[in-house]
Order: sequence, then structure tokens, then C-alpha cells
Amino acid sequence: MSEARIWHGGDLDEARRLFPDAPEPWIDLSTGINPIAYPMPPLPARLFERLPSPADHRDLEAAAAEAYGAADPAMVVGAPGTQVLISLLPILWPRSRVTILGPTYAEHAHAWRGAGHAVAEIGSLDEAGEADILVVVNPNNPDGRLLRREVLLEQAVRFGRRGGRLLVDEAFADFDGNETLVSVLPENTVVLRSFGKTYGLAGVRLGFAVAATTFAETLRKALGPWSVSGPAMEVGRRALRDRSWREAAQAARAEDARRLDALLEPLSSRAPGGTILYRLMDSSRASDVFSHLGHHGIWVRRFQHDPRLLRFGLPGSAEAWRRLETVLADLHKG
Repeated sequence: MSEARIWHGGDLDEARRLFPDAPEPWIDLSTGINPIAYPMPPLPARLFERLPSPADHRDLEAAAAEAYGAADPAMVVGAPGTQVLISLLPILWPRSRVTILGPTYAEHAHAWRGAGHAVAEIGSLDEAGEADILVVVNPNNPDGRLLRREVLLEQAVRFGRRGGRLLVDEAFADFDGNETLVSVLPENTVVLRSFGKTYGLAGVRLGFAVAATTFAETLRKALGPWSVSGPAMEVGRRALRDRSWREAAQAARAEDARRLDALLEPLSSRAPGGTILYRLMDSSRASDVFSHLGHHGIWVRRFQHDPRLLRFGLPGSAEAWRRLETVLADLHKG
């Protein structure tokens, strides 16, 4: 029997299938991607006409090291998106007992199981037992749970005593990353960082792993030459070094998150959770809310593990905010 399809955000084909009479254009709030993208710089034709050089790749990784606070650019490995790294790591490590702190991003469990590892999803770190590998998403997707750096360092030490490893997915840490491990990275820990979510450029397909230099080199060899395209390198280098844009975007999206919370709170059973880039609503009315929004051309994220949850990305325009406010106001009246 084939494994059930994993639901992801951004699937407007599914939205149109479920709600064929919904008005166009759809407002897609189903992802956790910054709706105000980094302004794409003009890209010279040469980036499309030649292979990127090793020097270009090293400069990209140096820019990421600066942005994320890594001690050495050699610890940073550029890849065509963090999803590729999520799929690659279980192949590189020997078959092990893997614990994943959940509920969380489902591709982690899928990748480890697919590579033949024994996977257990746990609800608390106390349940990790004698596993060989611990996987944590921090801040967590979708509920935004944020573990303190000290807690994760303790886990790295505990697993390290028996030769185990810690994998921390910090996909949403750029705007919610006070507890990042990058600057204090233990030898047995790998951290993943996403580019597209923060910069609103998911189609660029760019992500990074941060690891001890020996394992970082193993990852580079596994990815092979030219794993990141020349245009992606150019956009990435410029954006990662634009600290003023990142700080302004963080402040603006935090204000948007507060605005969205105010709209969701009357429908929620408890205060919305999540991260700066998306908000999570817990409600006994979630199914009705999802359908009402869908019939009005607004697509939000459902979850297979809990039908009470809906994830809302941030609207990216005044018109999107107006439509969302109008549709939610109808539900408030009901």
C-alpha cells in the first residue's frame, strides 16, 4: 500500500478542485513564505550562459555564514533548497533509530523512513530514549514551539555521549531565531536554514546546512558540483548581505502577524500560535472556516494530524487584507 500523500501549502490546483466556483484570483495564504519578496536584482545574461565557479559557490556560503552567524564559511553548505537536504541526510547516515519531536513538518519522517531508518515521532524530549538521532524543528512548524538553545545543547551532549546526532531544522529562524544553534554549533549537530521563506523567493530553490567542517565536506561531495544555479547564487549573495532589508522585513511582518492574530482570535479556541511568517488557529469551527474561505477564493493550510488546526500565511497586499477581513467578518457574525 502506498504511503498517504503529504499535504503541503501552495497547491492551488487542489484549491480549484475543491472549490471550482470560487472567485479568481485566489489569495494563497497556505504557505509560510514572506509575501513581500526581496526585490530581485537585474541578472546579467552570463549567469545563465555559464556554469557557476567554485569561487562563486564559496562566496555564497560566506554570505550565508555572515547572515546566520556561523564561525567558519567552511561549515556552511549551499543546496538547491532545504528539502533536498532533508532527503539527502538520511541516505548519508547509517540506518539508525530516529526520534522526531512532533507533530512537525511531515517530510522529515517521510525521508528517514524512506531510507530504511526506524522512526518514532515523540511529543516530548523526555521520550527520546536511546535513539541514535534526534530531529527537531525550531521554531516548530506548525505551532511555533521554540526550544531554548540551552535545551538543545543539552540534547546534543546527551546524544553525543553515545555517538548520536542532532538535526535541527531552523527553516523559520531568520525572523524567530533567538535560540539558533548556528553560532554555538556542537560537533554532532547539523542545522538547516531556508532562504526562500524569509526572502519570499521560494522558486529560487536555495537552502543551507551548517555542520562541522568534516561533515560539511561530506555533504558537498554528496550534492556534487554546480548544485546551486548561478542565478540563485547571485540572488542569494545579494539578499543575504542586505541586513537592513532583513531587519525592516522582520519588523513589518511581525506587525502583520499581530494584525492577523486580531482577525483570528474571535474564531479561535485559544490565542493563535505560529511564527512571524504564519499564524496557527485552533478552533472547533476549523472545517467551516476552511470551507467558507475556500468558497470565497482564499486558500489556507489544513493538517492531516489535527482537523482543528488551520495555518494562515500573511496577506501580501491591501486588497488581500481587505478580502480576508471581509470574509472573516461574515464568520464572526455567524
